[in-house]
Amino acid sequence: MGGRSSGKGGLKLRVFSFGKDRSGLFKPAIEEFAQRLAHYAALQLEELPAQSSMAKEATALFQRLSPDERLVALDERGEALTSPQWAQLLGQAQLSSVRLAFVIGGDEGLDESVRRQAWRVLQLSSFTLPHRLARVVLLEQLYRAMTLIKGEPYHK
Repeated sequence: MGGRSSGKGGLKLRVFSFGKDRSGLFKPAIEEFAQRLAHYAALQLEELPAQSSMAKEATALFQRLSPDERLVALDERGEALTSPQWAQLLGQAQLSSVRLAFVIGGDEGLDESVRRQAWRVLQLSSFTLPHRLARVVLLEQLYRAMTLIKGEPYHK
């Protein structure tokens, strides 16, 4: 799945995550929401290899980021947004042609340097989520936000 790019329109999204889902449990849901999201935005999913420390994962992430991307760190201690607020965030990015790069940490979470350098630090849930499940939740929320922006019904 790494490096896959799809979509149309002006909004460009990149989702970084660490490690692979060896269980295969989450892959169908990730693919489903990535496909739905592709109707609204260019989407890249990048799975980076898990590292021996959060600091090494941060270094790997920073090497992959483009200077024109705004980093959005996903962390359980981040700011909670409602679905309409997610839509507003994406709508503003789309209007201003800003590229957003979302990062989901590995098993141990995100290094503090990622949180400090992020444009925004947001939470997907006040619960602690396994990072593989967080990928599904993120893609679903991005898809939901785009349907809100377009005024379209949410397809289940």
